[in-house]
Amino acid sequence: MLIERTKVQLLIIDMQERLLPAMAEPERTLKNAVILAKAARTLDLPLTVSEQYPKGLGHTVEALKAEIGNTPVEEKLEFSCWKNARLQDRLKAQGREQIVVAGIEAHVCVLQTAMDLKAAGFQVFAVADATSSRADTSQALAQERMLQADISVVTTEMVMFEALGRAGSAEFKQLSALIR
Repeated sequence: MLIERTKVQLLIIDMQERLLPAMAEPERTLKNAVILAKAARTLDLPLTVSEQYPKGLGHTVEALKAEIGNTPVEEKLEFSCWKNARLQDRLKAQGREQIVVAGIEAHVCVLQTAMDLKAAGFQVFAVADATSSRADTSQALAQERMLQADISVVTTEMVMFEALGRAGSAEFKQLSALIR
């Protein structure tokens, strides 16, 4: 199944000040999360952002905060975003059956969220190059579990160009410029 612009929403999980620096490849993860946020804004896709225990882990990193605009950031204590009532209500309210998931950590909050979203009936796409864990093996095992659960593992470019659907538009030029 392909990502469809009219059916998809984006969820960025826990890209926080004190958590991100401890991840494997934090620069790559942040760069691609920012690209996804820009693409969501360009394509007018619903965007949801979470923060895990911000008192201890800090708030969303500045580079991402600058791209999400007025999108509310939902605080949580639950590892799975779906188990947080405010986040669950927000994701349901978008009325979109596909959810692209990015963020950290891949083997905890991203994995549990993706599994719960799949169980709730959503088509779930986990963005491999916009997720991370402290250890590469944790991310690899999380991706393997997601694939076994019929969750699609994709790249940032796959998300952008599937949601875009065609070339030859101003949106195509804007999005293409993000990956050069």
